[in-house]
Amino acid sequence: MGKRREKKQLFNSLTKKQKKHLKEFGEQHPFHDKVDVTAGPSRVTELPGSPEHSSEGSDEDSEPEGASAYQTLLSSLTAAPDEDTEEDDDDDDDSDDEEGEDEGAELEEDEQPDDDDVHTAELGGDGDPDDTAEDFTDKEHESKFSLESNCLESDATPEGPRTPSASCQDPFMQHLYTELDEEDIRKASSGSRSTAQLKWQRLGNLLLSNSLETCSSLTPGHAPCEGLLHKPLSTTWPKVNRPFVHAEEQRTFTPLQQELFSLMAAYKDVYFPESSVLGDGPPVRALYCLHVLNHVLKANSLVLANNAHLRDRKANLKEEEEDERRDQGLTRPKVLILVPFRDAALRVVQTFISLLEATDKKLDVSNKKRFKDEFGSGPEDRPPSRSRPDDYHATFSGNVDDHFRIGVAILQKSMRLYAPFYSSDIIIASPLGLRTLLGVEGDVKRDFDFLSSIEVLILDQADIFLMQNWEHVLHIMRHLNLQPLDPHGVDFSRVRMWNLSNAAQCYRQTLIFSSIQEPQINAILTKSCHNYRGQVAVKNLPKVGSICQVVVPLPHVFQRFKTDSFADQDARFQFFVDKVLPQYRDAVMSHTLIYVPSYFDYVRLRNFLRKEEIGFAPVCEYSKKSDVSRARHFFQNGVKPFLLLTERFHFFRRHSIKGVRNLIFYALPSYPHFYSEVCNMLSAPSSGEEATWTCTTLYSRYDVHRLASVTGAERAAQMLQSQKSVHLFVTGGEEAAL
Repeated sequence: MGKRREKKQLFNSLTKKQKKHLKEFGEQHPFHDKVDVTAGPSRVTELPGSPEHSSEGSDEDSEPEGASAYQTLLSSLTAAPDEDTEEDDDDDDDSDDEEGEDEGAELEEDEQPDDDDVHTAELGGDGDPDDTAEDFTDKEHESKFSLESNCLESDATPEGPRTPSASCQDPFMQHLYTELDEEDIRKASSGSRSTAQLKWQRLGNLLLSNSLETCSSLTPGHAPCEGLLHKPLSTTWPKVNRPFVHAEEQRTFTPLQQELFSLMAAYKDVYFPESSVLGDGPPVRALYCLHVLNHVLKANSLVLANNAHLRDRKANLKEEEEDERRDQGLTRPKVLILVPFRDAALRVVQTFISLLEATDKKLDVSNKKRFKDEFGSGPEDRPPSRSRPDDYHATFSGNVDDHFRIGVAILQKSMRLYAPFYSSDIIIASPLGLRTLLGVEGDVKRDFDFLSSIEVLILDQADIFLMQNWEHVLHIMRHLNLQPLDPHGVDFSRVRMWNLSNAAQCYRQTLIFSSIQEPQINAILTKSCHNYRGQVAVKNLPKVGSICQVVVPLPHVFQRFKTDSFADQDARFQFFVDKVLPQYRDAVMSHTLIYVPSYFDYVRLRNFLRKEEIGFAPVCEYSKKSDVSRARHFFQNGVKPFLLLTERFHFFRRHSIKGVRNLIFYALPSYPHFYSEVCNMLSAPSSGEEATWTCTTLYSRYDVHRLASVTGAERAAQMLQSQKSVHLFVTGGEEAAL
């Protein structure tokens, strides 16, 4: 025990650099070796002459059967004063393996990891750095899920190597192995596209955009043949999709899934803005999970088959002509899935497991318990039991943490969760979780090389990203498919040529799903996506607007203002200050709720009202609970005549504001049903006060989608084409009048 305590004290006295060297090499650097000064007085030993001047007679001057002068000199420097020291040194050398666990534990407690270690640990997931670092030291999983060291199983090896000519009917091979010349790449990257309008039975109106004429054809989707799906998926998909298919129907895809999958399998970019949490969201999620696994399994099978082919050729020592086996990207991650909450990531992984798990054998999933603990939900994650709309409970049920990222590796019949990003096939993250890892220019710790070879990008529930922070999404889009700064151990002889020529963005498929039509989401498709296969956007205008869901008797006044661009907010602000606000300054028009969709407009209005000394109560998504309660109390009792409310506060809280008698929509809501929800908040404390209720909405000609969602497509067209700038609707009666 005395020796162990002495060694522990000696270890604690080491510097950080010495501890790191001891951990890596098992011994200290020779520079730090201590010379024993108690070994006795130094002796001067005469060294023999150089070998060139030596002679046979020199042996007579040397000691018979003694040590050489060089050895004598070394012994004088390293001689120990007693035998105990020598025994201790021997014990230290022999006990390195025995004390490895103890020293490793002390290193984790005493030694802070270097910047590079922390940076590498962050790439593995969203947990603590120490926990994530285990993924990098797990040699068993690293070798098990490595594409470089594995080959396709013997029973699954295809006949002969898979080449583009051998699988020309497979859309996967057609997409990845179509070589584009410089002119085609320039056309795809320039953004100039030819458009065509189509109408399908289930999806409705489609806008087809193509930069290359060779990919302009598109046929209506039918049930996909079994040859398009990888072997295990064709058997597990009917079971997974059974909840979404009617029992009496003898099909494995719903009509919506049939048409969407035909677009996904053709590797076209897709924007589907009708995927709501209470409607088509769950079947759409199951469908894109099928497409992702189909892509990953085919890509990995191709790599493993080529590994087996190269291994056999090397074993047989064949001197045949070298044929290129370019089947990889610059980095391994192929798919990036952005979802808003941990609960959405949990559902995606659960769908992956269901699709990969056969009925006769359970899927081997690594780190499954840790994943359930971190992404699962508890009683504290349930939304409040108060009266809330159904879409609120569907959106915020489960774990709603929005800061996470996790890597998933899939190889043959196994799945590894919390895989390091550079060893992952799929990355599932939230925009915030990925943004903190990408960093900005000038940050010491930042990395985006793992996004260099993304082949499929999925943005699910993109409308919620608008409620979180849309800038995070734009930041991620700017870092996709860039040339990596480091090679990361890639075999360049296996990398596809279009990856090497920096044309990966022209081969990336982007799938965007949301519940609303929004110009900011559509701009992602038009400005940041350059898929040479083309783009398809669903463009269906609602026939009936959400104004029909307003049940209170209320006159709705829509006022149009002139503006020259969509981004011009000065015209809206000036129109509100000059035309709208003076009408509500009278005491009769108190209890006025001002609904502001944009937080920047909210800040501008708040500063203006304070400057003008107008009594108001501000409520936004950053307000404390006590401030919200105080503002609602003052507004209800008439102490504050105005209540300034942001759309994001209404999205995340859904409070029913009491005391509202007048409404001002500074801009049309992003979600159409928010309009009817806010209008239905109006209530009168006594009879006969309904006549004083008012509702004023500002809009411009650039708000066509939001206006059509509120009033209906036909009425919106009349309002935008009319010479009049003021239009009146009346709800609550037998009919709504224009």
